[in-house]
Amino acid sequence: MQKHRPHIIYRLNQWRMRRMSNRHFLVILAVVVGVFGGLAAAALKGLTHSIASFLQDDVQWQYKYYLYLFFPLIGILLSVMYVRRFIRKGTFEHGMTPIIYAISRKSSRIQPHNIYSQIITSALTIGFGGSAGLEAPIAYSGSAIGANAGRFFGLNYREVTMLLACGAAAGIAGAFNSPVAGMIFAIEILLPEFSIPAFIPLLMSAATASVVSRLIYSEPLFHLVTDNNWEFEALLFYMLLAVIIGLFSIYFAKISTWAKALFSKVKNPYQKIGMSGLSLGLLIFLFPALYGEGYLAIQQILDGRMDALLANSIFSDYRHFGILIVIYTVITVFAKSIASLITLNSGGNGGVFGPSLVMGGLLGFAFSYGINLTGLIELNVANFVVAGMAAALSGIMHAPLTAIFLIAEITGGYALMVPLMLVTAISYLINRATLKYSIYTKVLAESGDLLTHEDKDRTVLSMMKLRYVLERNFIILRPDELPSDRRHDIIHTKRNIFPVVDYDGKLLGIIYSERLFEILLGENPEKEGKTMGELAEKPVDIIRMDANMELVMLKMNKEDIWILPVLDNEDNYMGFVSKSAVFNKYRALLMRQGTYLE
Repeated sequence: MQKHRPHIIYRLNQWRMRRMSNRHFLVILAVVVGVFGGLAAAALKGLTHSIASFLQDDVQWQYKYYLYLFFPLIGILLSVMYVRRFIRKGTFEHGMTPIIYAISRKSSRIQPHNIYSQIITSALTIGFGGSAGLEAPIAYSGSAIGANAGRFFGLNYREVTMLLACGAAAGIAGAFNSPVAGMIFAIEILLPEFSIPAFIPLLMSAATASVVSRLIYSEPLFHLVTDNNWEFEALLFYMLLAVIIGLFSIYFAKISTWAKALFSKVKNPYQKIGMSGLSLGLLIFLFPALYGEGYLAIQQILDGRMDALLANSIFSDYRHFGILIVIYTVITVFAKSIASLITLNSGGNGGVFGPSLVMGGLLGFAFSYGINLTGLIELNVANFVVAGMAAALSGIMHAPLTAIFLIAEITGGYALMVPLMLVTAISYLINRATLKYSIYTKVLAESGDLLTHEDKDRTVLSMMKLRYVLERNFIILRPDELPSDRRHDIIHTKRNIFPVVDYDGKLLGIIYSERLFEILLGENPEKEGKTMGELAEKPVDIIRMDANMELVMLKMNKEDIWILPVLDNEDNYMGFVSKSAVFNKYRALLMRQGTYLE
């Protein structure tokens, strides 16, 4: 049965290609991906909230609150055990960075297990109190649905990439019930260039996912909170909030890099889980708003419960002191940044999307509530919470349009469109002035694996691998041979350069065909008795097998040379790399890169 499957798929593809164009088929697949993306989003939200509800409400035990110190540890441990037990043949990664890497370097291939493994591990991590967001896992799951659907039907790179983006859009749309934000998220984060036709599959996928998710799990993320127009007098304060959050986004990006380096030094996974889980439990004990996603704390503030953070903590006796509420909120923001990074770097699965919203909302609350305490002006706290969420998302993710439309959709804050545009732009510009790349793309940019259209030449070169342009069809000469010994090979080869390699595989030098022809034709009699080893000359430069193509082209241009020998790290001869081979590969990649979003 299994061996007949490729034939069935081939016949199915042949039938659909006769009946419809690829463009129309792509729209149909986008709808299918939207359906499954919406189901995945509903499943993830339902499973996560069921676990959290069971632990918090259904378990009745007088000492259960002491277990809150250990719930995050249990969740991360279960997540790691699941990965180690059930994902043995593949690799497991989390966050948006691997998706971007798949587009740039892996021809948009995503392993199928991510369709369900992202849901299971993130539900365990966050349901047990891990301080992270569900958005990155559901975007990963949706991307896996789209990418594997495209590969199942044998579509090309451009079409598979589009379906991958449709899956991510469906995941975000289903998670937030916000189809417009889902579509814009896919464009800003995953598709650096796009054309108008790209909107159609993304729109269909995001809208379908939103409908399916709402049918199954209709609980909104936030209830309608903004019904008043923004005050012109508050404009300056919106700008000040944006500056503060822009600076905070820089701090968060830097501490994220530091945390990743710190946790990478701990090699024992269970030691990492133990240390991280207990630290996270202690933080949640001191700051209950850190439990899980943290959206509940934001909703309580939006509902007018200004003392909600303190009221639910061990410091509840001080909830009537306004200045203490502000201080506690600010400390909670920094604790949230640490807690989320502990969760993500210790083996738990989640994303910084959700924590960004929570941290921004809390900063907006602390800022506006603190200003109100001075008596200088009365700011609308709910509006500033909403604006803070948008500003944080824009600065941390480098996605201002996603931030604007996501916050407007999930909070009903369309009346705040002008302040949202203002705060997202300022926060983004402040972060971008210091950090060229977002928290998702920094690692890829440093390793040369980021697909960017700001420097197309460099990007296309970074996509090449030396092994794919390496040429091996050269006649190898031995050091003890005479030109007359290899007359036939020298005359009939199509190459004008010969490597001289000893019997251990080491490159001794190169000889150009012109020099050998002079000897064979008797035009250089003093060289006729010399061996290949004596005739060989040292190459102008050499290339190592692990060199990137940008370095290869730099060496060629510097020496104004067309071809260079390639050696491994032990000086063994591997072949040659030429400009013509690089240019041919460059043209092929440029065509693929330029058309994958047509």
